[in-house]
Amino acid sequence: MGLSLRLALLFFVAFVSFQQLSASDDDAIFYDSFDETFEGRWIVSDKDDYKGVWKHSMSEGHDDYGLLVSEKARKYAIVKELNKPVSLKDGTVVLQYETRFQNGLECGGAYIKYLRPQETGWMAKEFDNESPYSIMFGPDKCGATNKVHFILKHKNPKSGEYVEHHLKFPPSVPSDKLSHVYTAVIRPDNELRILIDGEEKKKANMLSAEDFEPPLIPAKTIPDPDDKKPEDWDERAKIPDPAAVKPDDWDEDAPMEIEDEDAVKPDGWLDDEPLEIDDPEAIKPDDWEDEEDGEWEAPKIDNPKCDAAPGCGEWKRPTKTNLAYKGKWHAPLIDNPNYKGVWKPQEIPNPNYFELDKPDFEPIAAIGIEIWTMQDGILFDNILIAKDETVAEAYWETTWKPKFTVEKEKQKVEDEVIGSDGALAGFQKKVFDLLYKVADIPFLSAHKLKILDIIEKGEKQPNLTIGVLVSIVVVISTILFKIIFGGKKPAKVEPKSSGAAAETSNKEGSSEEKEEENEKEDNAAAPRRRRRED
Repeated sequence: MGLSLRLALLFFVAFVSFQQLSASDDDAIFYDSFDETFEGRWIVSDKDDYKGVWKHSMSEGHDDYGLLVSEKARKYAIVKELNKPVSLKDGTVVLQYETRFQNGLECGGAYIKYLRPQETGWMAKEFDNESPYSIMFGPDKCGATNKVHFILKHKNPKSGEYVEHHLKFPPSVPSDKLSHVYTAVIRPDNELRILIDGEEKKKANMLSAEDFEPPLIPAKTIPDPDDKKPEDWDERAKIPDPAAVKPDDWDEDAPMEIEDEDAVKPDGWLDDEPLEIDDPEAIKPDDWEDEEDGEWEAPKIDNPKCDAAPGCGEWKRPTKTNLAYKGKWHAPLIDNPNYKGVWKPQEIPNPNYFELDKPDFEPIAAIGIEIWTMQDGILFDNILIAKDETVAEAYWETTWKPKFTVEKEKQKVEDEVIGSDGALAGFQKKVFDLLYKVADIPFLSAHKLKILDIIEKGEKQPNLTIGVLVSIVVVISTILFKIIFGGKKPAKVEPKSSGAAAETSNKEGSSEEKEEENEKEDNAAAPRRRRRED
């Protein structure tokens, strides 16, 4: 079946499903498809920290609008007050929404806060990270953090304080640029289910210490904070044997290795030959000035005579393991007769303990998105609060699934194209990554801009990869040739007797020094290039 025919069928199914869905709209407590602009319905925070610009934008590749995070490295805050607070204590409640990381997600959040009524009255324009919420739900990824949060902010009935209770071992965030739907189902039997794209990823019990940290129900007992370890309490399970004595023949000073007295110098060992000699083929450059450049010395090479002989230079006996070596003596360990175990304070009843049959949920008075992200292109869509799992399923079947199927088809085609050129593309990426590292080599610093120019041209025209490699090899070979045969070798130069001559020499310098100075000035004046980062 052709791609166009499959897409047409998908759109037809979506249309029919939408007609079926519209009949059940009354089952949604809250729903926003963002088909219309959010302006006038959602309130953007006036707080100074939140400068990120929200936009009403189409999802890439679809005729479907959403709420878009449009700028990088910004804080965003926007809120929608509900007409009537939603109780989380009466039956099942389903929280669901879609999000798409159109430019990928390396560092940022895309979660939603379900806000409880404000203690001093609702002030949407002042929505920020301190605004009280009942539940925080959704993906968050940055550095070592990669999770779909579910955080319940619960009022401690003993202290009256609100405590954040985090879901343990939450699912990971899908690492792609496709649309995904996140669903949290809160049931009256304290069961929590987290679904991604309709597939259950986590099931938990709200009141279980195994599922939430800290647990909603405190421990019945706690360590007594006033209990102190007795001074004579011995926690050592083993102790050195006090009756043990170091043997008379135990030599603590014996070395670990000794010379092998049985070793014999191999026949043919060249004692008087050095390991390296001057390169006999090296020639002093014609432009080498001893007075300015110092005494010329030929570069060193491995002594070929050593390759043909067992070895060169002073012969020394090899070492071997010393069988008499024993190291420092320690008394052997024995069971400690006074061992009492690891001390722990005694347990006492927890004065803050309480029992719960179910969480004392605060109602949801508003829906807020308050995030900090280094990424742009994050799109929120189809935010839903429902009282039935089947209703939520019907929504994602008709709103998310058709889009996701189209995106998967497109990705499949792109993967097939990339697959045919994958080997070459992978080779080219490795080549350019290596070349950027080559450009950072210190002795190439004077030619860095030239090398970067060649690399950037090659990236724009990947078919020139081999030519780029050849060009950079030529540049590096030329530099190495100058260093080995025509460059100046650091050497001590005796000061000249004539002060005037010395002054002239210092002022003028060599032509090569001037050229290097000019190149440094050009590099300083040139606009700074930004290194490519993956």
